[in-house]
Amino acid sequence: MIAPFTFALPPELAAKEPPERRGLARDGVRLLVIDRRTHRVEHTRFTRIGEHLRAGDLLVFNASRTLPAALSGLVADGGPAVEVRLAERLPDDSWLALLVRGSGEPRAGLEIEFGPGLSAVVLNRDRHIPRLWRVRFSATGPGLVDLLHRLGRPVRYEYVERPWALDEYQTVFAREPGSAEMPSAGRAFTWRILFDLKKRGIETAEVVLHTGLSSYLDDELDASHPASEEPFRVSAEAADAVNRARAAGRRVVAVGTTVVRALESAATWHGRVRAVRGYTRLRVAAGHHLKVVDGLLTGLHEPEASHLDLLTAFLPAGVVRAAYEDAVRRKYLWHEFGDLNLIV
Repeated sequence: MIAPFTFALPPELAAKEPPERRGLARDGVRLLVIDRRTHRVEHTRFTRIGEHLRAGDLLVFNASRTLPAALSGLVADGGPAVEVRLAERLPDDSWLALLVRGSGEPRAGLEIEFGPGLSAVVLNRDRHIPRLWRVRFSATGPGLVDLLHRLGRPVRYEYVERPWALDEYQTVFAREPGSAEMPSAGRAFTWRILFDLKKRGIETAEVVLHTGLSSYLDDELDASHPASEEPFRVSAEAADAVNRARAAGRRVVAVGTTVVRALESAATWHGRVRAVRGYTRLRVAAGHHLKVVDGLLTGLHEPEASHLDLLTAFLPAGVVRAAYEDAVRRKYLWHEFGDLNLIV
């Protein structure tokens, strides 16, 4: 799938560290606001997001918690070390993972030792995304999560200059461990912002979608945007909150593209959200009729990224491209520790 537009993103606009390490508060990042109706663009700070929402709006968050999803291990055949990046937990408690070796291809039957109490065996290659392999760990459930916190670290890409603690990759409302990478659209929220929004009459709800990997370290594969399958859950409480808001004519604003995918996956054709738990491969793009989501808070997405497709479900591609080009000129910062975009 080809992205709806491209643009030039200078390398220096990659956010190399959390805003708190740049002398800002967590909620001090910049905010690019685009009006869906008039296409008017405004430049402000995230601390003023409440001014762009209305009393009665429903903000829906992703309560998934980021795992330390990168593990370094030694293979039993004596070959080079391997890095395992978790991508998705499967229903049988095995995982899909990206295996990065110094040399040589991964193969079925490979045994990997990560440290005291944790090993894995490579089972087979995934038929949908060939860079992923199914692996089974020696531990499952809460025991595996505990070992990941002891032996793993957050997934980190080359634009992030140094490792950061796992807490830097969590939102304040994250509760359920499961994401390979941070659902970063919600990172800027602080309790101060949430209390202010509540005073303004803005309501909130939560869903869970555990994110996969944003890159498979293969330019050709990444450019093709293979549809990853991600586990999600919309509770009866969240479904009721969305349905009540829609029945009252109030806006539903998704905090992150993950929330858009979860809610739209749970929606009937007539726009009623059901309580559901499962996996989704839903691709939201210009041709997708948004059934329940009216607005979106999201990060700024790279050229050719599949998330640009999703933005065109909310706005014409030309409007997003013009806003992005303006953001580049104004030196907004990209990626998980960067600035944000509100579309309402």
